Amino acid sequence: MTISPINSASAAAPAAGPAAGKAGGGFAALDQSDFLKLMTVQMQHQDPFDPVDNKEMLAQMAQFSQLSASSETTSVLEQISAKLDALAALAANKE
Repeated sequence: MTISPINSASAAAPAAGPAAGKAGGGFAALDQSDFLKLMTVQMQHQDPFDPVDNKEMLAQMAQFSQLSASSETTSVLEQISAKLDALAALAANKE
């Protein structure tokens, strides 16, 4: 199912939506709350006689879960790296 804007004003509105106020902008700045907002709007505006395929919706949710897990892993690895750098600096100062 494709979703098309009703008019040009509604087509321009999402560009200044949730990601506009976040640092970095673009798709990289979207988080779980933005995903839920988009999914809710998509479900509100879908054609009841031609709903979104369940497999497609599950695939989107799985991709977002993978992205979220990857972002969390990156954050934890950055914290570990910072702690290791601090330990290395302390060890270098003692020598």
